[in-house]
Amino acid sequence: MAIIDLNSDVGESFGRWTLGDDEAIFESVSSANVACGFHAGDPSVIRSTCEKAAKAGVVIGAHVGYRDLAGFGRRFMDIDPMELADDVVYQIGALQALAATTGASVQYVKPHGGLYNAIVKHTAQARAVVEAVKSVDPNLPILGLPGSEVLRLAEEAGLRGVSEAFADRAYNPDGTLVSRSQAGAVLHDPAEVAEHVLRMATEQAVRTIDGSLLKIRAESICVHGDSPGAVAMATAVKSALSDAGVGVGSFL
Repeated sequence: MAIIDLNSDVGESFGRWTLGDDEAIFESVSSANVACGFHAGDPSVIRSTCEKAAKAGVVIGAHVGYRDLAGFGRRFMDIDPMELADDVVYQIGALQALAATTGASVQYVKPHGGLYNAIVKHTAQARAVVEAVKSVDPNLPILGLPGSEVLRLAEEAGLRGVSEAFADRAYNPDGTLVSRSQAGAVLHDPAEVAEHVLRMATEQAVRTIDGSLLKIRAESICVHGDSPGAVAMATAVKSALSDAGVGVGSFL
C-alpha cells in the first residue's frame, strides 16, 4: 500500500481561548505541527498537546513562526536574520523541553504562516531558519513548499528537506499558495478537499486557481486544524485515501 503523511497545525489555543479540536484531528493525521508559543499556544497548551499527540501515536514537530501573537504569525516581518535564527532555536527548545515531560520528542520542524511563505523566496530568512535548525539538531527534517529556498538551503546544509502540499489551500500556477486575502484561497468543502488531496497523492498534481494542472511532489500533506470544519475535512481526506488504496503514515 502506498503511504502519505498527513500533518496538521495544532496546539494553537491560548489560555482560556480554544482553537481547533486537536484530539479529533489526531484520529486522521500522522504528524502534528505543534505551535511553540510565538504565533499561538502557551506552555500548558503545548504540554497537553504533546501528551495527546503521543497517546494517539502521532509524530510531533515544531511549528515555529514569527513572534506575532496578535497577527497569528501570518504577517511578514522584516526581522534581522540572526534574531530570527535565535527565535527559531528558542521555539524548538521550548517544545523539546515540554514534549520531554510527556515522554515524547520533537522529530521535525515546519515553519508557520508568514514565515513559511517568506522563506519560499526570501533567501536570508530561509538561511536563518536552516542554520537555526541545524544548530539545534541536524537530524531534524524541515517541511517546506516544493522548489522553495528553505528546502534548497536545507539540502545544501545536509538537512533533509520534506516537500509539502496543502489539502485546503488554493494554488497559483507557479506553485505558490494563493494569498489568504484573495477569494477562494482557502477550501472548505470536505469533498473538494478530498479530491484535491487524492490528485496530489495519486497523480502528483494539483489543479491551480486558473484551472490548469501543476505537477507537484509532496511527501506530506497539511490539513489545517484551525479551519472551520477541519475535523470533517481531515476525516474525508483519510477516508478518500483509504478507498484509493493509500494509507496514512509519517514521512520519517
